[in-house]
Amino acid sequence: MKESAEHNQEAPLSYHGARRIVWLIFLLVIAWFVLRSLQSVVLLFAIVFLLAMVLNPIVVWLQKHHVPRLASVILLMLTLVAVTGTIILFAIPPLARQSQELVQSAPKVWQGIRTRIESLTQNYPEVREALPRTDEIAGRVGAAAGTLGNILLRSTIGLVGGLVSAVFAVLLLIFVLANPRPLITGYLALAPDRYRERAHRTLARLMRQMIAWARGVAINGAITGVSVGTLLWLVGVQPALMFGVFAFLGEFLPNIGAFLVSIPILLVALSLGATKFWLALGVIVLVYQVELNLLVPGVLGKEMRLHPVNILFFTLATATLFGILGAVLAVPAAALTQIVIDEFYLRPRKPDYAAIDREAEALVEGKN
Repeated sequence: MKESAEHNQEAPLSYHGARRIVWLIFLLVIAWFVLRSLQSVVLLFAIVFLLAMVLNPIVVWLQKHHVPRLASVILLMLTLVAVTGTIILFAIPPLARQSQELVQSAPKVWQGIRTRIESLTQNYPEVREALPRTDEIAGRVGAAAGTLGNILLRSTIGLVGGLVSAVFAVLLLIFVLANPRPLITGYLALAPDRYRERAHRTLARLMRQMIAWARGVAINGAITGVSVGTLLWLVGVQPALMFGVFAFLGEFLPNIGAFLVSIPILLVALSLGATKFWLALGVIVLVYQVELNLLVPGVLGKEMRLHPVNILFFTLATATLFGILGAVLAVPAAALTQIVIDEFYLRPRKPDYAAIDREAEALVEGKN
């Protein structure tokens, strides 16, 4: 029996196996073209379903306290609208003021950066040869900013497409939360009987991970934003409030968020002098090291077992497909892919993870 199994594993690819591979490739190509042609629609529904997964436990909690589901959804939506309105009333005016101040001081900031670079190149000729001229740096920075602005604009238009689409998204979220059972029933009904249990576990695990992810991002973002804003205010790098908001929003862009947030902070700090630059750099390193080593393990725990390389791949992939806003779906996409592979491929094979781990360790250490 063992020899027969080994013979089957080493057998050449049959016509039946080749046909299945061709069909799989064909379906993947079709799925790719569908995603490309329906980018904005897919992004809108994906974010709505993600929000529904995150908000559903609140609705369930209200139901347990004898509040009907529809009333729970309406109450939740009114609460979110009230919170959003409060943020707009109290946070937007100072943010708008600081944004205007930052735009007005942009020439002064660039002149300060240019002065620092020229001073550095005069003291260190080797740096002068390694760095391009300041005019070239300005051109590259401007081109990069324009590219980023186009991506953000394209992402925003693709997501909402105006006020009508935003209202549609809110109504869709209400419909999904008010009566999600038919959607879940349809999902389970599509799965063949032999895969029903795996499909059920896949959705249950995805919901748990998305709730853990949203909770972790919200907590980490709040702590990181407050820490960055407060410390930058203490060291005299303004606009500190705006940079704190950037740090909070950066938590929704895994891996690349911290990098994008650091660029404007360091540029403004550099224009204020070398001391401010090193203080701002110290703030960024301190805050994100604390987040990486304390907040992420403590808040997310062991629920999100995703390798940073996987998250980075899906971040770049979703950003390429849907723009910067699509990068918000990087962790959900990575989690869903990992769960599907685990439930439908790895578990049925029942691999010996201990032996595989020892084999991987030997390969890493260069042992035969």
